[in-house]
Amino acid sequence: MTKAAENIGKMTFEAALSELEGIVRALEAGQTPLEDSIAAYERGMVLKQHCEARLKDARLRVEKINLSADGTPAGTTPFNPDQ
Repeated sequence: MTKAAENIGKMTFEAALSELEGIVRALEAGQTPLEDSIAAYERGMVLKQHCEARLKDARLRVEKINLSADGTPAGTTPFNPDQ
């Protein structure tokens, strides 16, 4: 793992997404030299993968709270996006 990838691995979802958005804006503006654009694109791909992994982890941790007939919490079940 490169030093840059290690740094990304320690980033919060919000920080990684913010940096990714900045990279996209800079690339869309078209004012970045080619070599810098390639490096930014590569970093953006790693940031995207990091964000996707963080979202997947969060999705797996989400639980549905089950309520009893009287409306009081009665336990939890794991997240299931198909339900």
